Amino acid sequence: MGHLKLLLDDDYKEEFSLIAIHCSEESYKMAFLINKHLGLRLKREKLDLDYSSNGLAVTFPLFQFTSNIQYNTYYLVANKCRSMEANVQSSGGLFSNDTSEKMVATFLLPEYKKVDFFMKIQSEFENIPLRKIIANINEIKQVISAYEVETDNLKSKNNLIFD
Repeated sequence: MGHLKLLLDDDYKEEFSLIAIHCSEESYKMAFLINKHLGLRLKREKLDLDYSSNGLAVTFPLFQFTSNIQYNTYYLVANKCRSMEANVQSSGGLFSNDTSEKMVATFLLPEYKKVDFFMKIQSEFENIPLRKIIANINEIKQVISAYEVETDNLKSKNNLIFD
């Protein structure tokens, strides 16, 4: 009898550009600075980007702006989420439970641990003035650096699906 083998291919291809931003500001301040320097109107989404990682609920602040003139959608998302992990250890006694808490950092894209924010740009057209956008972001005084990320070789590309 023959064997049936199913191959699951990743057919979902979403074309987007991705900019990595190094900046130590809070996410709301970064969105404000980008709005000011790029002329966008990024607004925080009602629901943050959340998923579970190693039993911890992880949330990343997500900002979005859709330009009806240029047919572009801009997303700004933090790459790092800090959460408290509680460890309860029991030694068998009635009142001798030891509780310890430690701060755990979880990353949206673990292969870019030093990046603070990502700006994802989706366009219905192929020509996005990416160099101009990166140059404008780099002009922000609080930004250390910004550069384009090649999206073809991302291992955790599925974490960038915001719909």
